[in-house]
Amino acid sequence: MSDPTTPPTSASPPAAAPAAPPPSPAAPRTVTLTAEHVAALRAQQNLPLGVIAGLAGALIGAVAWALITVTTEYEIGYMAVAIGFLVGYGMRLGKGLDKIFGITGAILALLGCVFGNLLSLIAFVAKQEHLGFFETLGKLDYSRLPDLFTAGFSAMDLVFYGIAVYEGYRFSFRRLSAADLEAVSGGSTPR
Repeated sequence: MSDPTTPPTSASPPAAAPAAPPPSPAAPRTVTLTAEHVAALRAQQNLPLGVIAGLAGALIGAVAWALITVTTEYEIGYMAVAIGFLVGYGMRLGKGLDKIFGITGAILALLGCVFGNLLSLIAFVAKQEHLGFFETLGKLDYSRLPDLFTAGFSAMDLVFYGIAVYEGYRFSFRRLSAADLEAVSGGSTPR
């Protein structure tokens, strides 16, 4: 039996000291924006540019929606998600901070979805009647459009329209980078 008060007689090397903990990552930099900073950022907003770019996104998305729907003969709800994304990022070109940018983006996304469905319906009627798309536009009885819309509308359409509206709103706002913050603060961003 060994005496617990006497050290062991084996020649084992001493245990290695525990490694130092890795350095902690730098704390995130916090910035306090003054009223002057916010005013400088708001002065950079350009709602007309955002609306034009958002409208372009809605039109591009609507045409893509119609082309894919008519080609596949299947309505793909994810096209609504793409329209919301395109509209939101288009609106972001206006460097918006105010709610009007998000509201406008949401409205444009919804209109883009409806327009995509409308173009699809017109293309299907043209295909069924063996007419050209533009010829169908001239001959179509537009009073029947609400009936055509409701005939093929489902609860899932509402879900995808809702996602598009949400994206159109959420993505419409400017994301501030460190360079943006330094530019409005004259190179000395408060911490």
